[in-house]
Amino acid sequence: MLFTQSRSLHFLIRLTRLLLLLSLSAIFLYSAYSKLFAGFDFHKSFFSAKDNFFVYAFTLDYDAFDRFRWTFLDLGINNMFLAGFAARMAIALELAIGLMLLFQLHLRKFTLPLTIALLSVFIVYLLYVLAVHGNTGDCGCFGNKIGMTPLMAIWKNILMISASGLLIFLYKDKNFTNTKTWLPVIIGMVAISLPLIVTPLSDDILPVTTVNETIDLDPLYNVSPSPAIDLRKGKYILAFMSLTCHHCQKAAYLLQTIHHQNPAIPMYFVLAGHPDQEEEFFKKSGSKDIPHILFTNSVLFANFTRHPQSEKHSGVPAIYWINNSIIERKSSYYQLDPKEINAWIKQ
Repeated sequence: MLFTQSRSLHFLIRLTRLLLLLSLSAIFLYSAYSKLFAGFDFHKSFFSAKDNFFVYAFTLDYDAFDRFRWTFLDLGINNMFLAGFAARMAIALELAIGLMLLFQLHLRKFTLPLTIALLSVFIVYLLYVLAVHGNTGDCGCFGNKIGMTPLMAIWKNILMISASGLLIFLYKDKNFTNTKTWLPVIIGMVAISLPLIVTPLSDDILPVTTVNETIDLDPLYNVSPSPAIDLRKGKYILAFMSLTCHHCQKAAYLLQTIHHQNPAIPMYFVLAGHPDQEEEFFKKSGSKDIPHILFTNSVLFANFTRHPQSEKHSGVPAIYWINNSIIERKSSYYQLDPKEINAWIKQ
């Protein structure tokens, strides 16, 4: 009888630690995956004659990755290239931990302590987000796949730390003798290489377009309300955006992130759309603190978003680096580097 109870308890312990281990591994692997890839689309994969599962499951999710790398700007990395590199390495670390957990490598001595350390760092960052921005928006823990507020993410990480601590208690360090040396090395190489292959660092180094053309901003002051500051004098990052444009929301999110860490950079938004659309725009972009006006003259707004040397509409967001009513540079949000903007302001 005692022997039977001992076997049952041993089986229960083995089952518990295996389920916890697989759960932790799955969370880390999915977290890394969700920041890079768009994910599986059942309808497109099975009902399209030309597309398949792999096309959609492993298509880069630009929105998710952009949001994650811009997080590092908010943490104080004042350079887009370095922020992008840090984001890729953070994804690589998540991927490596997930694989190390899956293959049960160096659990008690390395992998589980590293898991607890990384989750603790995430909690510190989330507490910072709570203090600065409040418990609003999506923390981005799982890209665009699973929405979580910062407080929800903190509780999730606390549960994962608890599971890791329990595993340290339950698990004896298990290594495969024939793969003890080379398997962790391969895992590390794969984890580091994947984000760099999927999102090359060269994508973060896009030159800003030099324009040096005059822009007439007087129409902004012939309507009410008009800008409270004179944008015709001095240097400004002036962005013309539509309230319903997804790329404008992304641009506004990035600009507010840069502005939060660099309040000395003067920025201004000229927004087009209906007043009822403003709340949703600022909810998604978090950029309400940046000075702005709602410009309702659609014809004049379209003129502002045309390239000065082109008859064709260039679209929104139109982001201009203006110096005394001269557009010196024009950029997309992929060309907004805090370090470069600061250097331009100081020229």
